[in-house]
Amino acid sequence: MSVLLGPVSGALVAGGVYYGFSNLIQARTRELSTDLHIQSTLLLHSPTPSWISTYPSPAASRIEHKPFLSLLQAKWNEQVEQAFVWVGQSDKHVSDAAGEFSQWAGRKLTGKD
Repeated sequence: MSVLLGPVSGALVAGGVYYGFSNLIQARTRELSTDLHIQSTLLLHSPTPSWISTYPSPAASRIEHKPFLSLLQAKWNEQVEQAFVWVGQSDKHVSDAAGEFSQWAGRKLTGKD
């Protein structure tokens, strides 16, 4: 009999804990659902307050256009692009020159020149 007493009491405790949490979750869900319904009903059916007579303009219309700054940024980007192109071309010329030098040195060392 004592062999069954431990597992049965453990099962009863686990069932009680499960029932308690399940009940708590259901009650909180019911409360939150009711609160959410009340809030949405208030939002849908309440009149607009008188202090909100005009709404702010859209964000796109509030952006300030600064032509000088735009021009400055465009010129800067062009200069940076040209610098990168120059470095790329210089790297190509250096590698071509290094290849030619290694070919020339190879011919001199082997005596085929």
